[in-house]
Amino acid sequence: MLRLAGVVLADVLSGSGPADAKLGSFFRQNRELGTKERAWIAESVYGVLRRKSFLAAMAGNEDPRRLLVAWLVKIQGGSLRELENMLNKQQTEWAQEIKAKSTDGLSAAEQADLPEWLWQRLEAQYGNEQALAIARSMHKPASLDLRVNLVKANRDEVMARFDTEKAGAELTPYSPTGIRMPQRMSISRHPLFMDGKIEVQDEGSQLLALLVAPRRGEMIADFCAGAGGKSLALGALMRNSGRLYAFDVSEKRLYNLGQRLKRSGLSNLYSQVISSENDPKLKRLNGKFNRVLVDAPCSGLGTLRRNPDLKWKQTPKDVEELTAKQASILARAAKLVKAGGRLIYATCSLLAEENEQLAEAFLAAHPQFQLVNAADVLAQQQVKLDTGAYLKLLPHQHETDGFFAAVFELKAASAAKNADQSAEIATSNVVVEEVAEPALVEAEVAEAEVAASKASKAKVTKPKVAKAKVSKPSAKTAKASECEVTDAEVAESAVTESAVTESKVTGTKASKVKASKTEVSEVESSEAEGSEAEISQTVASKPAAKSTKPRASKSAATKASATKPKTTKPKVAKDPV
Repeated sequence: MLRLAGVVLADVLSGSGPADAKLGSFFRQNRELGTKERAWIAESVYGVLRRKSFLAAMAGNEDPRRLLVAWLVKIQGGSLRELENMLNKQQTEWAQEIKAKSTDGLSAAEQADLPEWLWQRLEAQYGNEQALAIARSMHKPASLDLRVNLVKANRDEVMARFDTEKAGAELTPYSPTGIRMPQRMSISRHPLFMDGKIEVQDEGSQLLALLVAPRRGEMIADFCAGAGGKSLALGALMRNSGRLYAFDVSEKRLYNLGQRLKRSGLSNLYSQVISSENDPKLKRLNGKFNRVLVDAPCSGLGTLRRNPDLKWKQTPKDVEELTAKQASILARAAKLVKAGGRLIYATCSLLAEENEQLAEAFLAAHPQFQLVNAADVLAQQQVKLDTGAYLKLLPHQHETDGFFAAVFELKAASAAKNADQSAEIATSNVVVEEVAEPALVEAEVAEAEVAASKASKAKVTKPKVAKAKVSKPSAKTAKASECEVTDAEVAESAVTESAVTESKVTGTKASKVKASKTEVSEVESSEAEGSEAEISQTVASKPAAKSTKPRASKSAATKASATKPKTTKPKVAKDPV
């Protein structure tokens, strides 16, 4: 067993690929291993990764086998007699040397089990005492937190089920939808999970969704959606109404969202792959979202309880490159926010340069935005947690992953003065806000034609013809405007999220929309994306801007009618619109 653990540890320490992925690959190649054997290997590998700096000082070097022996002797407290049947002659000699070695004289970084550069930054930011407390809180594995899916269940119902099973479940202290499981269990096969009533999600991530505070009928964007954990939480908070878009540069990550979406019961979530934060497809969405969440790619140093290998892989240069990327993503996402809407920036990092410093730099460069007190927003969501103007979660204080979040609000007056967005926003107020769900688009176009005919009798000289008495949407009309929990210490499945990640998306046929010359032609998309193609075409053509004749309004309605999409079953969108 020690030999097998050494093989995996050597692979993880090689520097390429995350530890949980390498463990999963190893277990797939060694299916003869039992549950207990897998659990021991995973626990040993992660135990060394959490305490590698200290163990290397005790072992004398970073040889994987010596590190494992040091972990067994110094951390697990195993006696030489207990380890006799596990160790060979050479390993027994190592164990004797390590056991006799004093822990005196260790550096602060070795005591904290952090690389020297990271310890220096945390100490400068938090002070010696708190920095050490933060670092040591990362030595323990994270708890298993669950989020109750409000679309299908409530927390009392789920807790009652766990109580009958004597699972030891507890309510999370802050999130009103969270449940904490102190014991390790195979949650991926639990009936509640399979029915979509619960999802695996750290309480800190749940609080971030609550900080977005989405409302029913709004238009929301999850700009860096990943595998969609926060997207699913947002959709549940919206009670399956409005429209929620999950954008990401990774098609694979969005592909993995499909099975989770099917299980969740949500029908208001649409995913879209983008080439980068500057994808041309995003331009037509400027100024249309009530809320935009930017859970930016970051160092992930707040998740070291479940991803301890990150602290040995990240470097100061990596952080520098990440902060430049974060600033670029945040600046681009800001353009999607409508007047009075909010932009929420978040990371799972502990470093000020990725958090407070970047938020302050954004406000300095974008005076049209103002900071909203995070504690006030959470209080409105019935969450009693006050960490100041920013949301700042620390493992040793809140028993969550390390999280940071800032809420920015676009001032209405500033948005009106924004010349490059004002025309698009004015047009989209009619086109976007009055667009029904994809199945109702045909009826809406017919109503628009009637309204356009009436408008032709009046004198029209401005683009306001697009606003000509559009009938109110039906009850089904969307009022459009707006690092996941993993822990490979669990045997066999290692991570609940891994089971989700390996699932295949069961897609349905998407409708085909023939776009105008000013839009991308002949691409497959979901019904929601088909609606957006009509919106884009209407905005791009801008008939009223070219002529002052009343006939222009009728032309616009006729052109909109020509682009009616075929209504078929929706699916998770993967192709560009």
